[in-house]
Amino acid sequence: MEVQDQESLGRWDGLGSRDVSSRTEAMENICQDVMRKVEAIGPMPALAPSPPASGSPPNSDLNDILAHLLMLSKRCPFEDVKEQCIRLLQAVQDLGVRIPRPLGNGPSRFIPEKEILQVSKVDARTQSIFEDAFAALGRLDNISLVMGFHPQYLESFLRTQHYLLQMDGPLSLHYRHYIGIMAAARHQCSYLVNLHVNDFLQVGGDPKWLNGLDEAPQKLQQLGELNKILAHRPWLLTKEHIERLLKAEEHSWSLAELIHAVVLLTHYHSLASFTFGCGITPEIHCNGGHTFRPPSLSQYCMCDIANGNGHANHHDDLLGNQDMCGEVEVLMERMKQLQECRDDEEASQEEMATRFEREKTESMLVVTAEDEECVPSRDISRHFEDPSYGYKDFSRRGEHVPTFRVQDYSWEDHGFSLVNRLYPDVGQMLDEKFQMAYNLTYNTMATHKDVDTSMLRRAIWNYIHCMFGIRYDDYDYGEINQLLDRSFKIYIKTMVCSPEKTTKRMYESFWRQFQHSEKVHVNLLLMEARMQAELLYALRAITRYMT
Repeated sequence: MEVQDQESLGRWDGLGSRDVSSRTEAMENICQDVMRKVEAIGPMPALAPSPPASGSPPNSDLNDILAHLLMLSKRCPFEDVKEQCIRLLQAVQDLGVRIPRPLGNGPSRFIPEKEILQVSKVDARTQSIFEDAFAALGRLDNISLVMGFHPQYLESFLRTQHYLLQMDGPLSLHYRHYIGIMAAARHQCSYLVNLHVNDFLQVGGDPKWLNGLDEAPQKLQQLGELNKILAHRPWLLTKEHIERLLKAEEHSWSLAELIHAVVLLTHYHSLASFTFGCGITPEIHCNGGHTFRPPSLSQYCMCDIANGNGHANHHDDLLGNQDMCGEVEVLMERMKQLQECRDDEEASQEEMATRFEREKTESMLVVTAEDEECVPSRDISRHFEDPSYGYKDFSRRGEHVPTFRVQDYSWEDHGFSLVNRLYPDVGQMLDEKFQMAYNLTYNTMATHKDVDTSMLRRAIWNYIHCMFGIRYDDYDYGEINQLLDRSFKIYIKTMVCSPEKTTKRMYESFWRQFQHSEKVHVNLLLMEARMQAELLYALRAITRYMT
């Protein structure tokens, strides 16, 4: 297994080079390799038996390479590599070998493919970031493509993620990917699990660990409880949880290792939220991203009807726009009125506290989704324990959770320095990423220009923290109900607390007149606010243990 992985790693490496001749040489080697494998199996008879249920014929090594070439022909940011992959696949098909085709319609189930792929064509900076990402990872994943609507943020995100996974740090590389698998599995995010299973094996991880958490080392198994609480009920985390990890005799964690693990867990919990919130589809070369079955004409027609190909998407739906006519203007008018009220009067501290408690209580009444509990498949749930443990609202059944006051423990004054001290540079990178998401603005709302959206961005961020019990003393929580309507609150709560239940209908039902890029911006805010909320609880528990 490992030998093959090393060989395949070397095979694709050169395609990420900025040097055209290096890419050409790498591509020639791949062509020769593919043709040798094709000749070895001989031509396929015209009436070949049907492939097995997976839609993939037996020659698995060749099929993996063909699937990888298909991915490159669609996603590689270098045009020369794209074209050569298309030619090579055609040559293989001409020799009678079945080649794969992509499933689905682009990187997202919610956003038209042409809109996503258009971004790098018109923006040189985005194209350059895509090239860097491809050079570092050998792929341009669907998450990056969708984040490409916001290149400044994408740059910060990729820099941070690259540092967490690949640069010097307290944890070994295979531990990092395994922790990513554990975190993503808590939300049944097969997209992220599959990516990191591949990465885990590529860096020499033991395949046995992938049979389930109970096959992994005791040290990683002990992280299961922290993973569970952080993902679903971070307010329950105490210094005793931290102490058990740091004092587990021969399986104990160091403080630096624990900080690295906490940052990875929170990164992947929140990235699972983004993945579901944007309807991210499987990578073309991964399971569920391609098939070797030939398309039938009737299938094509059905797909086109089901996916609305060639038809206007919901933003161009005239009836929808009539229904929602004036949605943006109403929101802008409310922002203006709130600003005037702010200038005229200031509520007392008691009134501010009451408004927070009211909003916190109301947030419990927001139902996340119509469907029943999602039961994780065995394939995903083996990477964590206690599948039934999920998000629960604070004060249900009389449980009382004290409010977390940011004035007592904040990211800026406490968390940032703790992370930087134990895992140098990461505090700085996270801080830049939080600031980037929070402050990102193009001063537009749908078709309106020169709009100050800071009030709206702050309402979204603070609403998410409010759901986690986190309170800002200087914020008037009465503004949230004025700015976030019920369908938007349902979407936010589902995506942040139970992302696996996010549906296309929920994505389409909020802010119907806004651009897809604006909805992706909302998802970046939700992801970063969630990550910071989890981090605050974890870092406060670590600080309490240390003092």
